Amino acid sequence: MNKSLKSVTCFMPSIGKSAPLRRNYTCIPIPCAPRSTLIASVAIPGCAIASPILTLTSCARPCSNILACALPLFQMIRPRGYPGSITQLRRVVAELRPPHGEAFLRLRTFPGEQAQADWAHFGEVAIGRARRRLSGFVLTLSYSRALWLEFFLDQSLENFLLGHVHAFQDWGGAPRSVETDNLRSVVLERRGDAIHFHPRFLELSAHYHFATRPCRPARGNEKGRVERAIQYVRHSFFAARPFTTLTDFNRQALDWRNQVAHQRPWPGDDSRTVAQVFEEEKPRLLPLPAHPFSCDLIRTVRADKTLWVRFDLNDYSVPPRALGRALTLAASPTRVRLLDGATEIASHPRSYDRHELVEDPTHRQALLEQKRKALGSTPSGRLAALVPESPAFLQAAFERGESIPRLTAQLLRLLDDYGAAELAATLREALDRHTPRLSSVAFILARRHRQRRQRAPLPVNLSRRPDLENFTVSNPSLEAYDELTQDPEEEPDPEQ
Repeated sequence: MNKSLKSVTCFMPSIGKSAPLRRNYTCIPIPCAPRSTLIASVAIPGCAIASPILTLTSCARPCSNILACALPLFQMIRPRGYPGSITQLRRVVAELRPPHGEAFLRLRTFPGEQAQADWAHFGEVAIGRARRRLSGFVLTLSYSRALWLEFFLDQSLENFLLGHVHAFQDWGGAPRSVETDNLRSVVLERRGDAIHFHPRFLELSAHYHFATRPCRPARGNEKGRVERAIQYVRHSFFAARPFTTLTDFNRQALDWRNQVAHQRPWPGDDSRTVAQVFEEEKPRLLPLPAHPFSCDLIRTVRADKTLWVRFDLNDYSVPPRALGRALTLAASPTRVRLLDGATEIASHPRSYDRHELVEDPTHRQALLEQKRKALGSTPSGRLAALVPESPAFLQAAFERGESIPRLTAQLLRLLDDYGAAELAATLREALDRHTPRLSSVAFILARRHRQRRQRAPLPVNLSRRPDLENFTVSNPSLEAYDELTQDPEEEPDPEQ
C-alpha cells in the first residue's frame, strides 16, 4: 500500500451521549497531503481534496442515504483544510454515487384471490378536552384495486377487526387471503417463518374463511397495492378536506370512493374503470356467513360507590342495584353497554371526550328514591339540578368568604321568584364580572327587569306560616256561583 494513504475508521458524533456512536461505514483510504497543499487548493472547493476521496467512494458498497454518506466524508476532510460546506459535498456525492434502487417483479393475482390491509395516520383531532389520533383503515383488492376506506379515532384491535367486517359487507364477499403488516393486532411474536398469531384475528379469519399472510419484516413492497392506495387517499381525498364529525368524515370518504376512486382507469386496462373490474371480481369472492363477526371490546368492570364506571377517560352511570357487582362492558365505536350476566342494565352513547359524565336520568331518579339526602334532596342539590351555573358561583363566593348555606337559601328564594332561566343568566353575568355576591345578583336581576319594563315580583314572607310554603290551591268549579243567582223558591224549568 502507498505510504501516503492511511486507513481511517469513521465515527459519528454522539447524540445526547458522551461516548461517540460508531457506525459500520466502509473504511476508505484518505490521501494525507501537506497542509500547505490543502490550503492552496481552496480556490476550487472540493476538487483537490474531495475528488480523490469520492473517487474511492464510488467503489465502496452502495448506500441508499446520500446524506449519511456525505456527513462522515465531511468530518474526515474538514480537519485537513477543506473550506467548503457540506451542501457542496452532498452535491458531488449525489453525482458520483447515486443511490441504487432495488428491482421488483410485478405482482399478478387472480380475481378474488388477495386483499391487502394497513393503517394510515392522519394527524390528531380535538374532541372537547381530548385529542385523539385520526387513523384511516384501508383494505384493497389486489386484482381490481377496489378499496374500502374508514376512519377511526385509534388503531385498536377492535377497530382493525371492524374495518375488515365493514369492508366484507360492502363488497358482498371476502377474499381468500389478506396481506398485512406484522402489527400487534395480527402477529404477537415472529421468528423467521414461525408466526404466533393474535387469537382474535384468527377468529375473524376463521369466521370469513380467509388466510392471513403477514409480509416479511421491513418488506413493505410485498403489500405495495395498499401502500399506493394510502398515498392516493392522502393526496386525492384527505388534503384540505373539512369535516364536523367522524360520521360525516366517513360519509364523505364513501362518496369519494364511489365517485372518484372507483371511477379511475384500471391499471391493467385503461379502457375499463376500477368499478367495472370490481363487478367482474365480486362473483369470485367467498360468500359471507349468516351473521357478521362481533368486534365489540369486552371488559369486566365494577361500579364505584357513586355508581359510575370508568372507561376510556370517561365515566358512565349504572343503576343502584349494580353497586359492587362484576359487570361486563361491551364497547363499540358508537355505544357503551353494561351487562349483568346476560341482562343489559345500561346503554350509553360512547364519548371520545375526557372526564365527561355520561348519565342516564333514570339511574339518578332511582338513587333519589333510595336516599333521602341524595342529589336534589338538599338545598344545594336542588339548586344545582335546576341551575347548573350555581356550583361555580357558590365556589367563587366561598373563596371570597361568603356563607354558602345562607347564600344557597337566598338563591333558592330568587329561583322561586324569577325562575331557573333568569337566575342562570344572572349567575353567568355575575361570574363574568367577577362579583359572586348576593347583592350583585339582586342588582343584575333588577336591571334586567327594568330593561324589559317588567315589575319585579313582590316577596312573600311566610316565616310566621311555614305550613303555607307547600300549600297548593285547587281550581274551584264556577258552577257554584251560578246557583247563587237563582231564586231558591223558583222551580227549575224541566226543559232546561
